[in-house]
Amino acid sequence: MPKTREHVIPLAIAERILKNAGAARVSEEAKVAFSDVLREIAEDIGNQAARISKHAGRKTVQEEDIKLAAK
Repeated sequence: MPKTREHVIPLAIAERILKNAGAARVSEEAKVAFSDVLREIAEDIGNQAARISKHAGRKTVQEEDIKLAAK
């Protein structure tokens, strides 16, 4: 039985994003790679947002922390 991996971004959503961007067809490997890359980017933004909120003396990450971290 093949191993299944849990993806932060479901593969169907990854495929929809790529198709909305203009792809006619999307391979299974491309969906997995895209999902993995999005997870890495999201983790980086989350880590940066947490540092921003800590620097501001807060324990709670707020919307502006996310927006600033994404820039």
